[in-house]
Amino acid sequence: MPKKDNEISMSVVKRMPRYYRFLGNLKKDGVERISSRELSSRMGFTASQIRQDLNCFGGFGQQGYGYNVNQLYDEIGAILGVDNGYKTVVIGMGNLGKALAAHMKFSKSGFDVIGLFDKDPSIIGETVKGMPILSVDTLDDFCKENHPVAAVICVPEAAARQNVEMLVENGVMNFWNFSHFDIAAEFPGTISENVHLNDSLRTLNYQITHKHSDDE
Repeated sequence: MPKKDNEISMSVVKRMPRYYRFLGNLKKDGVERISSRELSSRMGFTASQIRQDLNCFGGFGQQGYGYNVNQLYDEIGAILGVDNGYKTVVIGMGNLGKALAAHMKFSKSGFDVIGLFDKDPSIIGETVKGMPILSVDTLDDFCKENHPVAAVICVPEAAARQNVEMLVENGVMNFWNFSHFDIAAEFPGTISENVHLNDSLRTLNYQITHKHSDDE
């Protein structure tokens, strides 16, 4: 029996996109079924961990058969809400914002980018994938007319508060946050997935450094 949403730990939730990605690759390769043991050898999780994770959402496998790849892929996609199409705006169209808007497949993760915004007059009016960059001065009116529910924040920390405050006032409560501004702490009730690229790079540095120490 599946657990209630508030009973599922974020560590389990954060593993679900990886299952989805690996199952998508298996699907492309024409694999029709796979056991938890075979899946564990590909993903680096234990078979027991995989079974426990998936059991949080219901029983997907059959003893002696394993998992139907197509079915499990679709089930996890539904759990992750990949077809939700949440209306989303991107705030900050510098190098990072432009790269995300141009190359990130938002629609495959359940988001529909409907607006791009920046304060720099020199880039306002440029298009990214056929969508014009609008002045952030028009963000308030845009939100009132189009009702986005999520935002990607790609501005410096100093500029984040003002933009987030305006978005929250317009009912936008969900953020993919690339700034160092702590949205969830400053605006209780919001959902913020924080992406700190420097933290990730330093984690890599740590692993390299300590691997070399162990080798010595």
